[in-house]
Amino acid sequence: MASPRIKICCIMSVEEARLAIAAGASALGLVGRMPSGPGVIEDALIAEIAAAVPPPVATFLLTSETTADGIVDHVRRVGTNTVQIVDAVEPSVYDRIRAALPRLKIVQVLHVSDVAVIDEARRLAPLVDAFLLDSGNPTLAVKELGGTGRVHDWGVSRRLVAGVGRPVFLAGGLRVDNVARAIETVQPFGLDLCSSVRSDGRLDPVKLQAFFGAAHQSA
Repeated sequence: MASPRIKICCIMSVEEARLAIAAGASALGLVGRMPSGPGVIEDALIAEIAAAVPPPVATFLLTSETTADGIVDHVRRVGTNTVQIVDAVEPSVYDRIRAALPRLKIVQVLHVSDVAVIDEARRLAPLVDAFLLDSGNPTLAVKELGGTGRVHDWGVSRRLVAGVGRPVFLAGGLRVDNVARAIETVQPFGLDLCSSVRSDGRLDPVKLQAFFGAAHQSA
């Protein structure tokens, strides 16, 4: 099995972007306004970072917008090549985004709480380019839309990967000591992580190298 792509999320500066890319990141996550969770930065900084990232590294805007106009406007403000929609949206939203931004890649976050997420993924698969499986809880009064550091049921994630025919990124509590088991169990297209490669809130090059090493050795 090929090594999964690795997306480093919660990038806070151009310097962090360069550090993640040097370690081997295939994608960077840039977090817009959220109801909760880590890594939120201003749109102007997201735009600055996205403009500094060389191809073929993907730049993911994490947006909590749920309308087509809101999502399109957010992407246009920051100039990323991918949008990561962290909340549920109406099915018509995807077509409207594609009509406005035909080159944009669309990644839909699904929060894995039970097996019902598999049917949701099958329903949405024709509308998106990829999924990202996370461990949030969008039903709370203050929505958890990512960045919880919690591991969900990887058995459900594996069934989803096998059944949807779309690339799937695995997120939620990935660390150097569990990434090999995550890859073996889920067999994802990509991995997504944030807090486990940080020290005192800053991206840690030692932790980055350790994670990448563990991920590549297990593939």
